[in-house]
Amino acid sequence: MRSLLPLIVLAGGLVACDSEAPAPAPAPAPAPAAPPPPAEDPVLTRAKALFQPLPDFMEGPAGKPSPELIDLGRALYYDTRLSKNHDISCNSCHDLARFGVDGEPTSPGHKGQRGGRNSPTSLNAALHVAQFWDGRAADVEAQAKGPVLNPIEMAMADEATVVKTLQSIPGYVEMFGKAFPGDANAVSYDHMAAAIGAFERGLVTPSPFDAFLKGDAAALTDAQKDGLTAFMDTGCTACHAGVAMGGQGYFKLGMAVPYETKDAGRKEVTGNEADLAVFKAPSLRNITKTAPYFHDGSIATLEQAVTLMAKHQLGKELAEADVARIVTFLGATEGTLNADYVKKPELPASGPETPKPDPS
Repeated sequence: MRSLLPLIVLAGGLVACDSEAPAPAPAPAPAPAAPPPPAEDPVLTRAKALFQPLPDFMEGPAGKPSPELIDLGRALYYDTRLSKNHDISCNSCHDLARFGVDGEPTSPGHKGQRGGRNSPTSLNAALHVAQFWDGRAADVEAQAKGPVLNPIEMAMADEATVVKTLQSIPGYVEMFGKAFPGDANAVSYDHMAAAIGAFERGLVTPSPFDAFLKGDAAALTDAQKDGLTAFMDTGCTACHAGVAMGGQGYFKLGMAVPYETKDAGRKEVTGNEADLAVFKAPSLRNITKTAPYFHDGSIATLEQAVTLMAKHQLGKELAEADVARIVTFLGATEGTLNADYVKKPELPASGPETPKPDPS
């Protein structure tokens, strides 16, 4: 005779229950909580609010230029035939083997003449708000037009002379045609400057500081991070912040303590008395390699430059130890250029009508 099943009384009546049915499976144990992410280096957190890493290429409003335009600009950057005596090129004053400078207080030009201001580095310069110490050129393309016609620098007579010279070089006629396809006026002064500027937009120097800003806290040594802290604590970022670590604003030289200079600065551009002795703050990238310093190249060492800037711009007398800390950090901004990108190309040969060097 079949055994009777136990009965369970439910609200709806009697229900049979099989005593042999398996017990319900126990609920799974909760998964262990994920460990919290490691805390970000506090120096890195602070720095990321003030600086940005360099881009791969410093694009302009039109985006990245074509390879043909860059190749043309590279050749022109190295070509001394853009100068009256065929002895000066862009690279003469902005030597790409020397971090974009020539190491001179002021650069020698045509017949050895010298201007009154130090030649700033061409590296990372396209990131600046404007070009030259007084900001008189809007961008690197506009800047490329100035020295070629400056009687103290490259001393070409006028734009027409430059264009005639370029048109006399068959290889350049071909290169301009490839860089500006479909343009009946491919060889022009504006196009020359546009090409040089296009090449300069690739003069980017990634450094350990960029790796640090991208999240690699170990990219800087402890001493460099300590120097970065000193740099921020001192207030240097008032003028030297952002992706270029400067180059984004104009400041009076001697904001806190007067600084003696005969240079009128930006006043020469604007005519405003308020711009007397006002200059664009230079970028501090690669600054350990671009001596001498200041607008007139009068300061020989970086230690002296840091000391004077703290005094005259911030009103602070820094101890030698703090200056050394800041200089140690600035060494972390020393970057590298793509060697293939900046290698001097074989320049096109002169034609029978190409003007000869003129030392007069």
